Amino acid sequence: MKFLHDSKRVEAFSDGVFAFAATLMVVSLDLNESFVLMESKSVSFISFGVSFFVLVALWKVHYNFFRRTAYMDDWIIAFNAILLFVVLYYVFPLKSLVNSFLGKEPVTMDGLASLFELYSAGFLMIFLCLALMYYRAYRKTKSVDRSLYLLFYARHFGIYVGVALISIALSGFKIGIIFGFPGIVYALLGPLCYWHANWFEKKFRFPLS
Repeated sequence: MKFLHDSKRVEAFSDGVFAFAATLMVVSLDLNESFVLMESKSVSFISFGVSFFVLVALWKVHYNFFRRTAYMDDWIIAFNAILLFVVLYYVFPLKSLVNSFLGKEPVTMDGLASLFELYSAGFLMIFLCLALMYYRAYRKTKSVDRSLYLLFYARHFGIYVGVALISIALSGFKIGIIFGFPGIVYALLGPLCYWHANWFEKKFRFPLS
């Protein structure tokens, strides 16, 4: 006998993992005994802030998926599990990357290139899982309007994956590491996503707003 999947259980578990990731960041933040952040710890506070708000942004993107579709199956659960696994480790290379740019953690060009690769690999895996979750829901949704909406987001997050691959290539070949090119390349997301949205609306004659 086949039972229907309960998406609320998946959401509850996912929220627990995001909360645990936030807790790990707080535990790793250096505070003195009186819980007053020392002036010398300001860089740690900045890297913590960046990592925290990136985590919040990822939670919001994840939250939106469950608002846009009620479909759930073993494939989506598997992709979601991989996404959560990556999220737990994603914030830590990000903190190291911020610390290196702010001069707290001196790093060689090779080390910085490795950090960029690690950051981009995490970024790629998270948005690849999201793209696959949307695509799976698109394939299983019978409503034409709803399925087109899900297809749009599958392609939208596919763009994120493509930009992450460019960043990994730049890091691997050590192109423009000193200028932060592997990070600057993420600025392409804005114009590429804008172009894709316009193209999608015209091709499918489907309003996204």
